Amino acid sequence: MQPEKKMKLTFNIQGGDLTQAGHPSSEVKKVLKQLGIDGKMVKNIVIALYEAEVNVVAHAWKGTVSVEIDENKITMLVSDEGPGIPDVELAMQPGFSTASKIVRQMGFGAGMGLPNIKKNTNELLIETQVGKGTKLIMTNYFT
Repeated sequence: MQPEKKMKLTFNIQGGDLTQAGHPSSEVKKVLKQLGIDGKMVKNIVIALYEAEVNVVAHAWKGTVSVEIDENKITMLVSDEGPGIPDVELAMQPGFSTASKIVRQMGFGAGMGLPNIKKNTNELLIETQVGKGTKLIMTNYFT
């Protein structure tokens, strides 16, 4: 990619529609492969983004995914309108989940979303407000 050249992708996510989870991460995966990004790096990015998408679908009313790719990094902003996270420290603990019974019955909601996002990104920033929503800013560096 040329210096100072940035690629931007944006997706909408509808809360409650688990069939939608995975579309943004699949599209980002295609783009990263076309750009020749290392396979392990692509895998980490896709895992983190997919987990964030599932969180929006499982917990929020709606959300957006905004991805910016430049020659050095990918920054993924996933923001939602939802209940927010009352205790981020608790939510970061593996296995902690507030997912509904229906979400769990569909095979989601095991409480590994935020821990997996942190594990698969170089930087993770969580901004949340109870009753309003949550914003995740995830960054992975290519170099």
